[in-house]
Amino acid sequence: MAEPEKRIALLIDADNAPAAKIDVVLAEVARYGVANVRRAYGNWKNPHLKSWEAVLHEYAIRPIQQFAYSTGKNASDMAMVIDAMDLLYARNLDGFAIVSSDADFTPLVMRLLTDGVKVYGFGEKKTPLPFVNACSKFTYVEALGVPEQNGKAEQEAPKVARDLRADARLVQMLRSAVESGSGDDGWTRLDVVGSQISNQASFDPRNYGYRKLSDLVKDSGLFEVKQDDKTIWVRDRPRKRAARKKKVE
Repeated sequence: MAEPEKRIALLIDADNAPAAKIDVVLAEVARYGVANVRRAYGNWKNPHLKSWEAVLHEYAIRPIQQFAYSTGKNASDMAMVIDAMDLLYARNLDGFAIVSSDADFTPLVMRLLTDGVKVYGFGEKKTPLPFVNACSKFTYVEALGVPEQNGKAEQEAPKVARDLRADARLVQMLRSAVESGSGDDGWTRLDVVGSQISNQASFDPRNYGYRKLSDLVKDSGLFEVKQDDKTIWVRDRPRKRAARKKKVE
């Protein structure tokens, strides 16, 4: 008997999300389940949201009108949070997809996670890290729908490949995941590495310009990689700090 598809609520902060990317966001959400709730929040009388109006009917997204009751306050954020909590308490969803580049939703994400539901975040690269890191998985919308070549985002890969080892957070995350799943010989299955990473932090290789984790790991140069039939294995390369130090002396 087939496992029932996961039910996901797609909640869009239209004030802080690009309408031009909604098609690829929906395609990404479809990888995790069915977006049977689709809502976009904003003051639809604002000309700024004109681009969203054109796609609402096309993608069956329900617009939720919120007037700006006072200057400098975002009533749409409040409405979105209230709806998210109502949907959570209804107990008929498996996850939430939140489309926004606003860090104000970080407490909401953390609250949803405590109830055991997955939260998939989507936003622009300007999204503050607290919101990015709080999600079960966060994907930059710029990484979606990008032409790829050899497993990497064509326009970003050369720069990303050079900078991977300079990203201390990424290096620590990869090494911890490899070490935690390794046997006595140090080898770890790549799928185990991926699962370990997803358990400890929000991570998507496409945010680094890579379609697959295996391509990112290979280009980092930090690990030995081998393939046994269809299984990819990873092992941390021996550190050469001691050798370099001795050479200097």
